[in-house]
Amino acid sequence: METRLLEYFLTVAREKNITRSAELLHITQPTLSRQLVSLEEEFGQQLIIRGKRGIQLTEAGMLFRRRAEEILDLVNKTEREMASELEQLIGQIAIGSAESSASYHFLPDIIRSFSSQYPLVTYDFYTGEANLVKEKLNQGILDVGILLEPIDIEEFDFIRLPYQDSWGLIVDQNHPLANKESLEPRDLVGVPLFFNERRTIIKNELESWAKGYYHHYRFFASYNLISNVIALLKNEMGGAIAIEGALTKRYHTDMRFIPFSPKLVSNTVLVWKKHQVLTPIMKRFLELVHHYHSQ
Repeated sequence: METRLLEYFLTVAREKNITRSAELLHITQPTLSRQLVSLEEEFGQQLIIRGKRGIQLTEAGMLFRRRAEEILDLVNKTEREMASELEQLIGQIAIGSAESSASYHFLPDIIRSFSSQYPLVTYDFYTGEANLVKEKLNQGILDVGILLEPIDIEEFDFIRLPYQDSWGLIVDQNHPLANKESLEPRDLVGVPLFFNERRTIIKNELESWAKGYYHHYRFFASYNLISNVIALLKNEMGGAIAIEGALTKRYHTDMRFIPFSPKLVSNTVLVWKKHQVLTPIMKRFLELVHHYHSQ
């Protein structure tokens, strides 16, 4: 399959109109229609539905759209990496990160320093839950990731960064718990809690910290980024169990982070996929991280 066909399909999926898509692609409408039919015949499945309201994707079409986007991302990334083999360092670094203090302190310092040395290098940033970052690293979409421990990183090489994040509860400034200096396990009983229960290792850490109180907690909702639930927290609908680095105080001055007592902390690691051939850009980038870390 040619990448050209993927670009045709993604344009139609985005525009939801054959005529407009053909104009954007600078081909005729019959040619585009034939290419789409050929694509469906190759897979033996219907990918699009032509209706009065425009083009709609079937379930198979939605899956193919995601995969086509990933394939073209990898193709573009490979082209940029090949360009970086030139004498002048050119290309892109794709960086994934969980919400953490390292994202707000370590990462800007590193990028500022690296950009001063290699001004033609560009960056692609992705913020997400740790398992999603790991998945994109394994797919080759991301080059490096900044993750919080405890986490299974057996399939990655890593550098442990000199950053720790304390766990606690993020609440609105008017919440009944907002005036507390710290929270003990019993303080969370009866509070609607937002928590990422998909991180089994973190869940086990929290259960160990809370001891017998854990089974009395009311887990109201799951989330992956604190920005997804800030609006609910501002309406005093509960508290979000999170690390302090997840709360950007500059933008959320009306929110409070209250640390747990006894303390519950997570270390930070920078990871990349094992046994991969590093591009010149990545070699230089990791050399800088090692140098920064050794200071």
